[in-house]
Formats: sequence, structure tokens, C-alpha cells
Amino acid sequence: MKDDHISDLFPEYLDNTLNDSDKQKIEQHLASCIQCKLELDEMKLLFKAFKNDSVSVPSDRLSVKFEAALNQEKAATTKIVSIAPKKEKSNWASNLLKVAASIALLVTSFQIGRVIQSQKNNQELVVLQDETLQFKQAAMLSLMENQSASKRIQGVNYIEEFPNPDEAIVKALTDRLLYDENDNVRLNAFEALSGFTTSETVKIAFIKALEQEKNPSIQVAIIQALVKIQEKKAIGPMQKLLEKEDTQPFIKKEIEQGLPKII
Repeated sequence: MKDDHISDLFPEYLDNTLNDSDKQKIEQHLASCIQCKLELDEMKLLFKAFKNDSVSVPSDRLSVKFEAALNQEKAATTKIVSIAPKKEKSNWASNLLKVAASIALLVTSFQIGRVIQSQKNNQELVVLQDETLQFKQAAMLSLMENQSASKRIQGVNYIEEFPNPDEAIVKALTDRLLYDENDNVRLNAFEALSGFTTSETVKIAFIKALEQEKNPSIQVAIIQALVKIQEKKAIGPMQKLLEKEDTQPFIKKEIEQGLPKII
């Protein structure tokens, strides 16, 4: 027995399953141990309460409701709830359109900038070209007034830089053709003007030069140019040259061959 008490044997004692010897020992101990006797009395009261307490059995209706409620609770608690993060709707198409729009905007801005820059460069180039032509024209006119014949010839040859010379240049060239004292300068001036025979200023200068030019080579060149453009205003000056006694024979021959082509 534990700690000299006999409480461990009380359940068998109360159930009357102990042998006579053990019963006798318990009863002898109870007679001298007040603690065990109190515990035995409490256990007897408990056993008695178990025996007197009737177990309530639920009715069939209550059982059905209980089962239904239990099943409902099970269904609710066993319902699978996904804890995975909700997958958001993919917006890749929207993002792609945004990227495409950004690229299109970037390309458009680049093209516009390039066009603007190109226009600006073209304007600057036109201004530069105009300034260059003005500088060349000033140099050309200045050279044609130089005391040196070679410098005047150099100035005349600047005509190659002016596909469409203005009246100032044409006037300067005709002055060289009509009034320059040097034969080479006059000849170069004539050759420079030959490219612009559609100009009335040039035609008038050729006719006047034919009337006063003394250099036979320049005379022949002028006659051929006037015949080529069939300038009828040159007929009278050519006929006068034919009538003059000091006109070189080969000059008269050139006129005789050219006049029929004009008339």
C-alpha cells in the first residue's frame, strides 16, 4: 500500500472484488486511519451518485437535427479555401501597347527633330552659299578692274562660278569686251559671254563689238556667234564690214558665208 494508506484498494473494495484477507486488512486500517476513512466515504458518495444518475438519451428528432447540424458544420469547415495568391489578370497586351506607343513617339520625335535640323542646316547652307557667291562676285568685279591684264583675265574667268550671272556681272563682262585695251582680255570676255547669248544685253554687246573690234580673230568669233543665234540686228553691221575696203578678206568671206543663214 502506498504511504501506508489503502486508498488504492478502495475501488476493488467498493466493487467487492477483494478476497477476505484484503477486506479484513482494509477494515483494520480504516479503524485507525481517519484520512483513509474520509477518502472511502467520499468515494462511496461518488459511486452512489453514478448509480442514481440516469443517463438522458436524446430523442430521434433531436438526433436528426444534431446530425444535420454536424454535417453542415463539417461541410463548412472542410470546404477547401485556396490560400494561393489570386492570380491577377495578365495585362501584357496593355504593357506591349504602351511600349509600342513609347517607341512610336520616340521615333516620331527623332524624325521631326531630324527634319527640323535638316531644314535648319539647309537654310544655313543656303545662307553660306549666298554669302560665298557674294564674296566671289565682289572678287570677280574687283579683279576685272585691276591694272594687270592677267588679273582682269582671272576675274573674267570667275564666270564659271556663276551659272546664272546677274546684270552686274554681265555688264562688267561686256565692258571688258568693248573697252578693254588688251586683246586677250577682250577675247576671254567674249568667250565668257558666249554662254549667255539669250540675253539682250549680250546680243547688243556683240553687235557693237562687231562694229568697233579691230582684232580679226575676235571679229570672226563674234560673226560666228551672231550667225549661230541668227541675230537679224547683226545684218546691217555685217553688210557695212563687207563694204569697207580695209576689212580683211577672210573676214568678208566669213560674213558672206554667214549672212544667208541669218537672212
